[in-house]
Amino acid sequence: MRVLVAGCAGFIGYHLCERLLGEGCEVVGVDNFCSGSRSNAERLSRHARFRFVEHDIVQPLTLDGALDRIYDLACPASPVDFDRQRLGILAVCSRGLWNLLDLARDKGARILHASTSEVYGDPKEHPQREAYWGHVNPIGPRSCYDEGKRFGEALLAAHQREYGTPVRIPRIFNTYGPHMRADDGRALPTFIDQALRNAPVTIHGDGTQTRSFCYVTDLVDGLVRLIESDVSDPVNLGNPQEITVRQAAEEVIALIGSRSTIALVPRPGDDPSVRRPDITRARTLLGWEPKVPRDEGFRKTIEYFRQRA
Repeated sequence: MRVLVAGCAGFIGYHLCERLLGEGCEVVGVDNFCSGSRSNAERLSRHARFRFVEHDIVQPLTLDGALDRIYDLACPASPVDFDRQRLGILAVCSRGLWNLLDLARDKGARILHASTSEVYGDPKEHPQREAYWGHVNPIGPRSCYDEGKRFGEALLAAHQREYGTPVRIPRIFNTYGPHMRADDGRALPTFIDQALRNAPVTIHGDGTQTRSFCYVTDLVDGLVRLIESDVSDPVNLGNPQEITVRQAAEEVIALIGSRSTIALVPRPGDDPSVRRPDITRARTLLGWEPKVPRDEGFRKTIEYFRQRA
């Protein structure tokens, strides 16, 4: 099977490529390094069945030969990127996805576009089911990503209705693991980086907001199961075990044995108060649920950052 992974040098994209290569796929990886890591692309390029193309998918992409699957993970997804790359995020969620859909149509390929729990905004339904339409600020500080992904889902649905393109839509909840960027602004890598330095661990607000952390290999398994299924409706992929942000920080400090204390800082605008997926659809239709316990996943992630400290 020949597979294209857009965003191959990013956190999830890298792990997905490793999984696909391990299964014997021929993988074409595409990235422009606006948020991905060149070292990830270099590691993947050591595989004989991996070909790397440096390209911005906002521009049309041509590719010789057959293509069976397209995974679109090509979008900056970290809070710091929402300030640095607002227009770029909107462009890749619109023109970038449009170009990949055209490529899928041309090749007769199935396409999976990584959507997000952010389409639910600051939800008034808890836990969040796929049928929930969300509570989103269309002009807020996170809107480039939230609304970009909502537009992406609309574009996928329209393309499928217009051309019969087989689309897959995972709504990805908080994911963590090795190869995250320490400076990407997300809670866990920030906590780990600070705790390894015995620096104050900074929590936005009072830390009572909740998140549901899914280890990256579990998430990748869900992506592969989804693209190989017949499910074209959105599917939540995430860990239904919900914890507070403060609890996550305390667990990281304890696992590291750090001398860090917790420091509370102002909470950014539109920061969701709760996050917890209802994964009934994934369990029923894909036979999927997370397997890696949180303490095991935290330990593996901490060790990755420790080796690079």
